[in-house]
Amino acid sequence: MSIEIKNFIVEQIGEDAIVGVQETGLQGAIYVNEKDLVSICLLLRDAPAYYFDFLANITAVDFHPEPYFEIVYHLTSIPYQKQLTLKVKLSIDRVEDKLPEIDSVTTVWRTADWHEREIFDLMGVYFRNHPDLRRILMPDDWQGFPLRKDYVDPETYHDIPVK
Repeated sequence: MSIEIKNFIVEQIGEDAIVGVQETGLQGAIYVNEKDLVSICLLLRDAPAYYFDFLANITAVDFHPEPYFEIVYHLTSIPYQKQLTLKVKLSIDRVEDKLPEIDSVTTVWRTADWHEREIFDLMGVYFRNHPDLRRILMPDDWQGFPLRKDYVDPETYHDIPVK
């Protein structure tokens, strides 16, 4: 199914929209160009042949020491009982400590709101155009992003030992 959907995306959006296809592992995935992410998601949600009406999950994978994350979108078509995984490779500059950025898909699926906030909070990925991007699990003044592989626990938080 991934190849069929890949071809559909190429026909509708263009060759540059697809970066690659992962055919190994438990579930295949389509790597999409970050700049086309929202357009691809809208296309897959609204296309009568696919109708991916439910965003089951979004997650981020840290490939430390490599300078990139992968943002992984798990889509589901409830009426067709199909699943699809989209991935975006996102560069990260660990030296400058500048947050990597990607467009929010909250305009496509409202469930993205909480998923994106969790990724922002724990991995430090900034979602452009998110309606309320703020920490969701960690305190507002917490320093760092606990699920990054290069994260180091602080010794104290407000003079309370963390370890």
